[in-house]
Amino acid sequence: MAPDGKNLGYDDTPILPGTSWHVHDGNRPQPAIVTPGTESSQAAPGAAPSDAVVLFDGTCLCGWEAKKGGEAGWKVEGGYMEVVPGTGSIQTKQQFGSCQLHLEFASPEVVKGDSQGRGNSGVFLMGRYEIQVLDCYDNPTYPDGTTGAIYGQYPPLVNACRKPGEWQMYDIVWEAPQFEGDKVVKPAYVTVFLNGIVLHNRKELRGWTSHRVVTEYEAHPAEGPLELQDHGDLVRFRNIWYRPLKDYDAG
Repeated sequence: MAPDGKNLGYDDTPILPGTSWHVHDGNRPQPAIVTPGTESSQAAPGAAPSDAVVLFDGTCLCGWEAKKGGEAGWKVEGGYMEVVPGTGSIQTKQQFGSCQLHLEFASPEVVKGDSQGRGNSGVFLMGRYEIQVLDCYDNPTYPDGTTGAIYGQYPPLVNACRKPGEWQMYDIVWEAPQFEGDKVVKPAYVTVFLNGIVLHNRKELRGWTSHRVVTEYEAHPAEGPLELQDHGDLVRFRNIWYRPLKDYDAG
């Protein structure tokens, strides 16, 4: 019942298969209220939604560490972090599984190199599954290594890159794989938007991602870190946050 005593639904309709709820059941839990964030611009990042976990707010790397251990060696200035070549990849101290992830990146404005040697980095979900970061504005490379590719597996549907030096936005819906012992019982799926354009629509991954090999799933914990790659280029990142995902009736 609503606070004013009005009936919000029905209790004389059929039960939805696989649930204990009637069709239009007014007693079913209401969706949580979330205050939406704001959109980013080239000048400034937007605000995260009210229920997001902020992984990088532009001020420090206190929530990050070097993948090889110890403190993260990248620099922070001007509201962004930037790769310091040779210091190694970094990862979050926080671990998470299925999520909605938002991340913004910019390749160097001064163009150096071509193909995979231009603005190269990577976003590794759970530290294992890479969505490619690359400067592919007027810069062809092998398709499954293009910006937004599920690296070594699937090219993006389109090339939606902005010019070098401009901020670009990834919005990713990640469904983590599930294992029973060493057996994968549910593969990973990912939906990727770059600058508001869909690159992958709930694409099923073949396994973890790597270079020049075909991979399969290897059992791992249900949660893992977000890893950002040091590939030797001065790629910048800002405004990184995630929202854990769970089923509607999970509470």
